[in-house]
Amino acid sequence: MALPVTSRRTFVKTALVAAPLVVPSTVFAAGSDAIRVGLIGCGGRGTGAAVQVLQGSPNVILTAMGDAFGDRLNTSLTSLRKQQPDRVKVDADHCFTGLDAYKQVIDSDVDVVLLCGPPGFRPMQIEYAVQKGRHIFAEKPMATDATGVRSLIKSVAEARSRKLALVAGFNSRYSKPAKALMGRIHDGAIGQIKAMYTTFNTGYLWNHGRKPEWSDMEWQIRNWYYFTWLSGDHLVEQAVHNVDKMIWAMKDKPPARALALGGRQVRTEPMWGHIYDHFAVLYEWADGTRGVLFCRQQENCANDVSDHFMGTRGNADNARQTHTISGENPWKYDGEVNSGHQTEQEELIASIRKGQPIDQGDRYIDSTLAAIMGRMAAYTGQVVTWEQAMNSRENLMPGSLAFGPTPTPPVAMPGRTKLI
Repeated sequence: MALPVTSRRTFVKTALVAAPLVVPSTVFAAGSDAIRVGLIGCGGRGTGAAVQVLQGSPNVILTAMGDAFGDRLNTSLTSLRKQQPDRVKVDADHCFTGLDAYKQVIDSDVDVVLLCGPPGFRPMQIEYAVQKGRHIFAEKPMATDATGVRSLIKSVAEARSRKLALVAGFNSRYSKPAKALMGRIHDGAIGQIKAMYTTFNTGYLWNHGRKPEWSDMEWQIRNWYYFTWLSGDHLVEQAVHNVDKMIWAMKDKPPARALALGGRQVRTEPMWGHIYDHFAVLYEWADGTRGVLFCRQQENCANDVSDHFMGTRGNADNARQTHTISGENPWKYDGEVNSGHQTEQEELIASIRKGQPIDQGDRYIDSTLAAIMGRMAAYTGQVVTWEQAMNSRENLMPGSLAFGPTPTPPVAMPGRTKLI
């Protein structure tokens, strides 16, 4: 039986949970009060996010860290102490390991949490952080299935009521060149958008292999990218940036449906888990606008990461870090080029100090669900509508979150894998 949900807005009406209201009690004067940060997920992206939040704003300190594995936490802590020796105030009592380490970090005396572990854990971590009244930076994507998305809808609504900041790692939204290009698109420089074409085609990424002493669960979490319950597949984990930019160009209106192709052609060994290595997704909006996304992770192929928007009066392109418009209103960006990763952390902290926390959770949810919708269409071979994606009963989380046997799910087969 389908859940009685047809849209995010409908769901929000009944989403707020009956929990005690917890709001941040500290008023952060402009730079004079220390903001304490906790890092959850100590891999490369988590370490990078911690450096950026520490170096970007005055009087921000790191006071707690957590990861499923002690070796990853120690490597990250060593690196952070070298890069930011005056800002890292993490003692042994505030280094937490295990699958519940996120709770211990959030329960410690922190004001902001950086959620940078595998995306499959993000909905439960965001829910817990909101309950405890913590401001949040969460790497993208926000979830890996619709069950997680519906949890996020509740958490975002509650974060808003508690005046908590929630920033997600869609760093293009903080890029000055990308913002300038989108501003001109929204002002009508290319007329009405009729079509979009965007790519995230790369080679292979990292893989940590498997040691004999690792359980199935440890192997999967250490190689989280290659298991859909943890990453959402690379369409959801990586190319969600492209999905977000298409939605951004459409003034934050999500697509109405998706049709997709995909498969596992060259990255077929067990070490690569069970995800695909290529996708092609056709998104369609309610007004008939169509957007095509290609994403691929295959070696020795032509790589391309770019975005193209075709309108009735011209075209807008973001290719090779060059932002241009051609047609009736030609233009090329020649201003400052910043790091979106850095700016998103600076704006998060600034919003907290001003008492005006960034509240953009809804658009992060929409971009995440649109990427999930594309994966569902590719895995099943079916046209998937926004309503079907939102109402999906798919729950990718294993029945037990414990180190031990955890079977690898079968590779999805279009026409055989069912739309749930």
